Amino acid sequence: MVKRNVNFNPGPAALPLDVLRIVQEELLDYQGSGMSILESSHRGKEFEAVNDQAMALVRELLGLGTDYQVLFLGGGASTQFALIPMNFIGDGEMAAYVDTGEFASKALKECQNVAKAHVAFSSKEEKYRRVPKMSEIKYPDNVAYLHMCSNNTIEGTQFHEFPDTGNVPLVADMSSDIASRRLDYKKFSMFYAGAQKNLGPAGVTLVVIRDDFLSKAKQGIATILSYKTHIDNKSLYNTPPVFGVYIMKLVLEWIKSQGGVAGVEKINVAKKDLLYGAIDAAPDFYKGIAEKDSRSWMNVTLRLPTEEIEDKFIADAKKEGLLGIKGHRSVGGIRISIYNAVSLEDVQRIVDFMGQFRKSC
Repeated sequence: MVKRNVNFNPGPAALPLDVLRIVQEELLDYQGSGMSILESSHRGKEFEAVNDQAMALVRELLGLGTDYQVLFLGGGASTQFALIPMNFIGDGEMAAYVDTGEFASKALKECQNVAKAHVAFSSKEEKYRRVPKMSEIKYPDNVAYLHMCSNNTIEGTQFHEFPDTGNVPLVADMSSDIASRRLDYKKFSMFYAGAQKNLGPAGVTLVVIRDDFLSKAKQGIATILSYKTHIDNKSLYNTPPVFGVYIMKLVLEWIKSQGGVAGVEKINVAKKDLLYGAIDAAPDFYKGIAEKDSRSWMNVTLRLPTEEIEDKFIADAKKEGLLGIKGHRSVGGIRISIYNAVSLEDVQRIVDFMGQFRKSC
């Protein structure tokens, strides 16, 4: 095998090597079918089995019952920003949004295109360096739902608790931390995630909706834009991202082999403790961006003394096979994404590099 670099990209992100090997082995002849899964009909028995198995694994790993409907859709999480208000905000109603980062803000703006939106909290004036305390989230009792982004990829912040919303449905974009830690997913009426960070390749989006929330969906919107359409057709109303769903199924099986979400969480805790420990041990050189109680386990953001030193850090890391650590263009700095498929050994490599680089400067 050719030498592989360490992928710290924020997405498309690292995939488990075990999964890539299975894909490689099965690519030309999927389980004796005589053709690749890339060529398989989405209505054929081979892909229908993949689809069913992936749905079952989502329910099993996240602890969900059959009252949760599982969808695999195209269009990314950004499409859900628009579809959620279209489907769930009735005439004269509004929804509430927690604004904690770039993508949370985009979701809010999409809602405002079709309905009223109440801003339940915003840390925009604080440059999105933190998520709110639960007591800071304020919204009327009659909103259609409360929307939040569980992990803010660009800013490197993450919710470590979620509000008790009572009768108000709780909806979450979990694109960058889905299945990375144990959560009570039953708190959520709906959650969704682009697969390209923790679940698979770009091109497929996991959407999970509880039946009681689905019953409130509006009638009369365009057929392809209705969640009910896709649920009634098991995500097969139009041609789904077949290859993406297939890889997602393999990734879900890999998570199960690691001891499920609990097993993955144990490793993720060790990874984030190791990396943040290296940052905090050298506060004169490495400065974390997010406030400590809001730090993300998945996207570690930091600054170095100058932009010139940051550029050298990125270039020198690349020479060591440590890729994808440049901060988002909107904020600069350094961002090291340590999703599920990034190993503890990979994180140790960049921590060792950080120590050596600091000494060289």
